[in-house]
This record gives sequence, C-alpha cells and structure tokens, in this order.
Amino acid sequence: MKFAITTTAILLATASATVSADQRIATFDLGSLDTLDALGLNAQVVGVPKASLPDYLEQYAADNVTDIGGLRSPDMDTLGESEPSLILYTGRQGEWEEELGEIAPLLNTSLQGDDYLAAFDANVRELASRLAVERKAEEALGTLHAEIETQREALSNAPRTLVVTHNGGNLMLNQHPVVHDVLGIAALEMPANVTSETRGNRTFTPLSPEAISEIDPQVVLVIDRSAAIGDEPANADALAQTFLDAGAEKARVVMLTPALWYLSGGGLQSLALQVEEVAAALNSPRE
Repeated sequence: MKFAITTTAILLATASATVSADQRIATFDLGSLDTLDALGLNAQVVGVPKASLPDYLEQYAADNVTDIGGLRSPDMDTLGESEPSLILYTGRQGEWEEELGEIAPLLNTSLQGDDYLAAFDANVRELASRLAVERKAEEALGTLHAEIETQREALSNAPRTLVVTHNGGNLMLNQHPVVHDVLGIAALEMPANVTSETRGNRTFTPLSPEAISEIDPQVVLVIDRSAAIGDEPANADALAQTFLDAGAEKARVVMLTPALWYLSGGGLQSLALQVEEVAAALNSPRE
C-alpha cells in the first residue's frame, strides 16, 4: 500500500490475543478476515478465497490456509476439506447458503441497515463474542472511532466530492457510506437529466462526463471495479482529460485502491485504511 497505515498499526498493536485453537474459520468475507487478523486471530483462519486477497492480507495466501474458491464461485470440496467450525459469508455467496450450511455453521457478515458504522460495530462485536476477544475488540473500536472523529473534523470544509465506480469504461454514481456517512462528506446533488436504472434487485446511476461537468465536483474519487477483479483498469490521466473536455475544469481525479474499496471493506483494518485514503485525497492542496 502506498499510503500511511498508522491507524492500522495501532489496531494491530492492541490485538495480540491468543485464542483456543478449536475454532476453525473459513471466510468469504475479506472485511471479516481483516478484522480477525487485526484481533490476532490469524491462527484460527483455515480457508479464504485466495484469488481475491488484497495486498495487505497476502499472508493468507500461504500453504497452511486452504483456497476455498472465488467470491462468487465457492469450491465446496476444498471448503469441506478445510474442516471449518464456522463459515463467514456475505450476499455475494447468498445463493450457496444452503450448501455452505451443510458443511459448517454460518454467520452472515453483510453490513445491513441504514447506519453503516453501527452495522460495522455490530459485526466486529459479534465476531469478537464468538471468539472470546471482546476486550480486544472494544479497544480496537475505540481507537478507530477516535480516528474517525478526528478526520471528520479535519474534513468539515472538504472540497465538493463525487464518488464514482468505474466498470468496463463506464462510470456510475457511488454514494459510498464511508465517504458520506462515516466521514460526513456532503453528497452532491444530481442534475435532473441523471436517471437511475434497476437491474434485478440493484439500482445503478450512470454518469456521463457531461453529467459530471454539470455536477461540478472539485474531486472525483474513483473506485475501479474493473481493476479489482482483474479487468482493464481505468486510466486516471485519460479520465481527467475526458472530464476537462466535457467542461469539468475543476475536477481532480483520485484513484482509490481498487481491492480495498471493492473487495475488502467492512473490516477493522480496511475501514481505517479507507478513512486514511479519503483524508489524504481531500486534504491534498487544491489547485
């Protein structure tokens, strides 16, 4: 990672717990994996989707941890061979819930509800309770909440900020809760000609360069889904030039770390890293 991880270092320093070895955890949720790691529970992890690991969790690619398949393609055979006592999963694996449940008890660690931080705290506490590290979790949450408050105050006069997702050359609005709810950055009003599309149970809001020009952001934070899943990544300079050609003269493009934002959010380490990354982007000198 190219940005500072001071908050994460503090979290790790407070998490040296040793827990009984009878808990064997397989997790498809990378956010929960980084919470387990931050709480000193790495020895309890027996299975992860190795192809999707972000750089800061690359230690779980080791041979002593089983590769349990992809985030959307669980390998039931190898998962069973890892003999987990608990499987952590999210909506990405929802269609395999019944099959997963035949292997071991399940815990759905999806962040649900309108209050992102409350749901996040509840997930951390649930994991800590199941593994008897409640005190360590409360210490880590206290440190993280203090850092969030510090950054919220520092960003009280943040520039006009738009978050978008890049996917296959297209851009979509991303009202990311870490940016708008956790850090309190105001969401920008959408022009009347910007409309949303519903596909299945999900709603998408495509944004053209012209629409972005009309929105008039000073900073565009880009979450690159394509890069996160191994497809052709977006080019920051090309995006900036496209926005400029469309009339968005003030828009500064900042590429967020793809795997951190698309694959592994919702963990003690990833939330700390996301807060730091946004703070670094928005506190940069304005042109």
